[in-house]
Amino acid sequence: MRHASIPVFVPHLACPNDCVFCNQRRIAGTQRPPEDPSEFLRSAVQKLSDRFTEVDIAFFGGSFTGLSKPEMAAYLRPAAELRRADGRITGIRLSTRPDYITPDILDFLLSYGVTAVELGAQSMSDEVLAASRRGHTAADTVRACELIKAYGFELVLQFMPGLPQDTPQSIDYTVRRINELRPDGVRIYPCVVIKDTALCDMYLAGGFTPLGVDEAADICSRACELFMSSGIKILRVGLHSSDLVRDDSVAAGPFHPAFGELTAQRIYLRRARRLLSGTRRGEHVKLLVAKGHTSKMCGQHGQNLRILGAEFGIRLKVAEDPALKEYQIERTSI
Repeated sequence: MRHASIPVFVPHLACPNDCVFCNQRRIAGTQRPPEDPSEFLRSAVQKLSDRFTEVDIAFFGGSFTGLSKPEMAAYLRPAAELRRADGRITGIRLSTRPDYITPDILDFLLSYGVTAVELGAQSMSDEVLAASRRGHTAADTVRACELIKAYGFELVLQFMPGLPQDTPQSIDYTVRRINELRPDGVRIYPCVVIKDTALCDMYLAGGFTPLGVDEAADICSRACELFMSSGIKILRVGLHSSDLVRDDSVAAGPFHPAFGELTAQRIYLRRARRLLSGTRRGEHVKLLVAKGHTSKMCGQHGQNLRILGAEFGIRLKVAEDPALKEYQIERTSI
């Protein structure tokens, strides 16, 4: 089965304030939501390739459940109608704030067939949330997660390491707490300094130092390993790059057009280190990985193999085994 999403961006709609890091119009590459949601969705469905057999309609970019019920219905009604008419559309998802979740709102979402709710948790440290002007607390996130799961929605949490006042300790704490909340999936967006934001002003004034690319990739790879060990799906790591690159929107921070690939390479490097522990120096070793994952194991320009070769004093080759799954590695002597 091939999966696709029809994204409907509603930048800043119902957001009670501007978080210091946020400029959704730059991130989403659009200035305003569609004027006619029904026509927008019908057109998007008609353009879908026949190769897609599962399709989500996804409302992103604002605080969706902060809209009035008539405003929400203007988006959800055509989505629900298309879902009933087209068997390929298997889900309706939306993103919102933890403090915009109540039983009444969840009842309303159920009535329109919403299947998944994404919460912008960002951090589980109240100090970090306050410094980022989020306007909610970690307790709000916990309460919202419990409600969403009790109602049977798929729960996705968005996590943003490297925010103002973040420390290695607060990031580790956030990762552990998110893992304990057991969402169905996570999206990890290392904090990037976007132009035309309060965070950019802080950065230019010397009041904020963002994570570097390597540091952020290491943080994200460790978080991903923990989440995967708990059966939590990693839906995305790093911002979508196309609009940010085209509009030159990034002022600083761990932005890389292939950030997810860099994170995957770190996971492979760490797992290979564990696998090779105790290997005799001078040995020739072949590492087997899943089909299509050779580049992730080797790293950019073969960096992972050079690092491992130097650390263990061995010669390495990489081959693919179709029986292996993503991030599985086996070894054999050459």
